[in-house]
Amino acid sequence: MNLKKSGVWLTAAALFLSLGIAAGSAKAAESETINQGVSIGGVDVSGMTEEEATKAVEESLGNGTGGTYTVNIGDETVTATSEDFGMAWNNREVVHEAMQVGKSGNLIKRYKDNKDLEQEPKDFAVDYAPQETYVEAFVNEMAAAYNREAVEGDISMANGYPEVTGGESGIAVNVEASVEAVMAGIESGSTTLDLVAEVTKPEVTAEDLEQVTDVLGQATTYYTGSAGRIANVERGAALLNGHLIQPGESFSVTQAVVPFTEENGYYLAPSYESGQVVESYGGGICQVSTTLYNAVIRAELQVDERHNHTMEVSYVEPSMDAAIAEGLMDFVFTNDTDAPIYIYGAAYQGTITFIIYGHETRDSGRSISFRSETISQTDPNDNIQLIGVSTQNIGYLSQTQTAHQGLEAQLWKDITYADGTTESVQVNSSSYIASPAIYEVGINSSNAAAVAAIQTAIANNDLNGVYSVINGDYGDTQSTESETESQTTESQSTEAQTTEAPTEPVTQAPETEAPTTQAPETEASTQAPETQAPTQAASETQAPDYDDNVPNPDTGVEVIG
Repeated sequence: MNLKKSGVWLTAAALFLSLGIAAGSAKAAESETINQGVSIGGVDVSGMTEEEATKAVEESLGNGTGGTYTVNIGDETVTATSEDFGMAWNNREVVHEAMQVGKSGNLIKRYKDNKDLEQEPKDFAVDYAPQETYVEAFVNEMAAAYNREAVEGDISMANGYPEVTGGESGIAVNVEASVEAVMAGIESGSTTLDLVAEVTKPEVTAEDLEQVTDVLGQATTYYTGSAGRIANVERGAALLNGHLIQPGESFSVTQAVVPFTEENGYYLAPSYESGQVVESYGGGICQVSTTLYNAVIRAELQVDERHNHTMEVSYVEPSMDAAIAEGLMDFVFTNDTDAPIYIYGAAYQGTITFIIYGHETRDSGRSISFRSETISQTDPNDNIQLIGVSTQNIGYLSQTQTAHQGLEAQLWKDITYADGTTESVQVNSSSYIASPAIYEVGINSSNAAAVAAIQTAIANNDLNGVYSVINGDYGDTQSTESETESQTTESQSTEAQTTEAPTEPVTQAPETEAPTTQAPETEASTQAPETQAPTQAASETQAPDYDDNVPNPDTGVEVIG
């Protein structure tokens, strides 16, 4: 026997015997578990039975085991499960294929396949995909639940404090594009999915309004007068209450309260027009604008336009007023802070108050106060003005306006800083004209001599002459007995409406309190004095200055419009 050939044969035989023994010893285990180095869909299933491998892959896919996805819809987020998308593992046969790796073919092939797995593991792809009909149904459900119009933010008072409402974004889901996006996202293996939606932001968001937490400034004045004037003050406060002003936005008080009509809730009340008292809708509205003005300067907002009255008013100190007249004068200010501001206004039982809420950025160690300074004064010298009224008989005499002194005044803001230093800044300047007392005089009579005498007295502004005519002393007359009887009858018929004029006309207006001047101890950047528009003389005015000094003809009490 050839020993060399015999040795080779024996070596081969030994190798095959070894492989056979090894294969035989592992055969039972290999037939029940997957060989090492095999994975399915990225899941290592080495050493698992088919049942174990199937469960492991299912858990990885999330199918039937509560697997979840995060779905974003604009600024909303919801959770979806694999069942919502009809997810299905469509090639479960890969588990059996994985089981056969390294177990098919002759002994040498099986040996070689297992050695290859040690060098290069084998991964079987998984066909796991959503069903489009399920995805479309899900997207339509989300669109129905979350599609909405944008809701502008607003503030309302609740329990005496501003409360934010609205401010939500609008959402419009694009169903077709969203179905494609979800299908692609799942197939790429992502568990965070974005629906395609157009988001519309409101101009005023809830986030913006949540900054409106601080009282920036407030003021109070006290009102009285006729029923019409009282109603007008309360109506004006209601029209200004609740306005929200964005950063950089200007606010016109006149535009917010016009038109001055009965349809807009106003009543007739005394107003001053072209030097005379008139009954006009909206009389009293200037006390509303004045009170708001005092809150605005305490909030240290930018004042763009402000006018003083033609004559001094009694409910605030000189230069603290703000007159308005439709088409002629306005009070305008700008929100120059970094957040919205909210105007709260209320008038009830003679007290009108405005509070401005916003975001406080001024130094808490800084305080401000305001003072009125009279620069010069002009005495009316007890002058009077008599106005003939043809609709009233001789004997009618009514004082419609008391005398008022002229003033030149300035308003100053005094600032005290945290380190104790002080500074004074001029806020405005005002010019009030001197005005005489005004009387309405009846001139109607069938007695020509009496009419002539009363008209002469009016032309000369001679109040004593008016008294004389009323008392029947108007010079030599040739009136007949019937004329005398007629005059007597006239005098009797008008006696009830005649107002006995005092020897010394009343000039003292009722005392009223100035607006609250204590503001929060805060800080803002230095504000330049506001623009002071020239005051228009009463004789030039074509529309009522709704808050010039206007007495109430019925009570004789001076009512400031």
